[in-house]
Amino acid sequence: MLILIIEDEAAIARFLKRGLNAHGHRVVCAYDGEEGTRLAVDEPVDLVLLDISLPRLDGREVLRRIRIRRADLPVLMLTARDDTRNKVDALDAGADDYLTKPFVFEELLARVRALTRRSGQAESAQIQTDGLTIDLLSRHAWRGDEKIELSSREFALLEYFMRHCGQVLSRQQILSAIWDYDFEPTSNVVDVYVRHLRNKVDPPDGPSLIQTIRGAGYRFDPAPNP
Repeated sequence: MLILIIEDEAAIARFLKRGLNAHGHRVVCAYDGEEGTRLAVDEPVDLVLLDISLPRLDGREVLRRIRIRRADLPVLMLTARDDTRNKVDALDAGADDYLTKPFVFEELLARVRALTRRSGQAESAQIQTDGLTIDLLSRHAWRGDEKIELSSREFALLEYFMRHCGQVLSRQQILSAIWDYDFEPTSNVVDVYVRHLRNKVDPPDGPSLIQTIRGAGYRFDPAPNP
């Protein structure tokens, strides 16, 4: 899915882009209202994350212009204003949903999934490999017909591995994608979660799906070489 971020704070835009890329989405960014409007109406974007306070054109005017040209394009408004009046104004102006900064990235992903379902966008609901299946809408996982109980963070980690099957992922890449903030270089949080995930998803009679690549990180490999 191609997501347009219209956000004038570059650090926030980078944070959003990094997280959405990690979950398999393509992202394009605009840093003012005029450029955001142009991209929204001229490019084949599937969803817009729209800040309400923008230079050149504010978010409400951008939304108004988007609705003239692309009435069904899902738009999620982002703002630091948490009062009821602003929420009502944004929804009345045509926003599909509203999220107040600061927010937890997993909540943003949930809102994106909800808008995707509502708008009928063709995002695959499942990822499957080597008898392992994850459902991106229900956030459930199975090996064959057996359901695997995963925490939200374990599910996010498994989804990240499955979307990057066969790629070597460094611990820092995984931290940035799944935890969205920096840990001390000596932190072992990735190793701890990989160990938990292996205990839950690895087949009982075969090698681990998550290979340790010494000095580099981890690789999700459903058919590792002997």
